[in-house]
Amino acid sequence: MNIARRATAALLMLLAASAQAQLFPDNEARKAIIELRASDEQTAKRLAELAAANKALLEQVQQLLPLRGSLLDLNNQLEALRADLARQRGSNEQLARDVAELQRRQKDIAQGVDDRIRKLEPQKVAVDGKEFLADADEKRQYDEAFALIRSADFAGAVSAFNNFSRRYPASGYLDSVRFWAGNALYGKRDYKDAIVSFRAFMAGAPNHARVPEALLAVANCQAEMKDNKGARATLADLLKKHPQSEAAHAGKERLAGLK
Repeated sequence: MNIARRATAALLMLLAASAQAQLFPDNEARKAIIELRASDEQTAKRLAELAAANKALLEQVQQLLPLRGSLLDLNNQLEALRADLARQRGSNEQLARDVAELQRRQKDIAQGVDDRIRKLEPQKVAVDGKEFLADADEKRQYDEAFALIRSADFAGAVSAFNNFSRRYPASGYLDSVRFWAGNALYGKRDYKDAIVSFRAFMAGAPNHARVPEALLAVANCQAEMKDNKGARATLADLLKKHPQSEAAHAGKERLAGLK
């Protein structure tokens, strides 16, 4: 736009100069023409420079057009990589959750196995001052049989103790089983078998802490069977061998009541 205006101005000056050539001397007209030509040459030179600059700019734009396409392709590839990375991150997070859940399940399974193994392993138990190892099922059956005596289910206790003796003939509970089986038999008034059980107990464990109680129980069975002679003999044996025991004190009272 500026170039056009300058060209127009130059043309007007040229016309004005031509019009004034008749009014001014030749020297002045010639000088004006020379100046006008110089201005035209400068304008033409400037136009040439602008055209060259435009051409160079156009060439640069043409060179940048393929690069723009490459940049767009590169940007698309980057976006695709970001999407893949996000999906991979999501997959990794899910995998981490799955691994954590699997580890938790394995821990629970291992704990369950340990608990079951622990239940099967022998346990240290103590009965009447005697310590020994017993299987979990062995201990459970003994406790169940003993609970029947506490509930006064003497027949059930006798059956449970007999089953225990058959299943665990070498059990550390065996002495106590014979003693409490004798008490269960006494409770169901089976005095004869009760005496057999008590005597088996004393023969198998002559130094057991409950031997004085067993002797007193045998004397009571004999008294219930009207065998006063046998009862007195048993009580005498109790007083002789275990004079300081609680059973001996009770035996004295029992002996005084026998005829």
